[in-house]
Amino acid sequence: MAHPSIKRLWDRYRAAIVGASSGPPIAEYFCDNEADANRCADLILAGIKRATASALASYQETGEPLPEPGKLLIVTNWSGEAQGIIRTHTVTVRRFGDVPPAFAMLEGEGDGTLTCWREAHRAFWERTLPGHVIDDDLLVVCEEFELIATA
Repeated sequence: MAHPSIKRLWDRYRAAIVGASSGPPIAEYFCDNEADANRCADLILAGIKRATASALASYQETGEPLPEPGKLLIVTNWSGEAQGIIRTHTVTVRRFGDVPPAFAMLEGEGDGTLTCWREAHRAFWERTLPGHVIDDDLLVVCEEFELIATA
């Protein structure tokens, strides 16, 4: 069951934005553990984290559609409490080896370098994509977003 803060945030957003859909968008946290999920939510709220990356293979395995510009997401902390709403504005699919330093900086995690970004994402995908080769040819969905509302 969704945390009540999700409905409260969405209702407040709908009251302020004419034409917002009646039902809330998907609500989820980033990452696969509590510390990183809460840190990502904090970085988003601080305006530091403005992008995220997912392996294309994850979308292919789940059948979930790729994000598109205009997509809204309610960001939660690990406990499922709404933290804010983000809107996707740019989506590109690149080889892991072709992700540019500027994108790593937009992700806002670690020290902001491409080296740190590559190490963290390689470790994440090795944990979450068993059976996949994590190399420079892995296709990555690079999603850029803006924070449009906070809880």
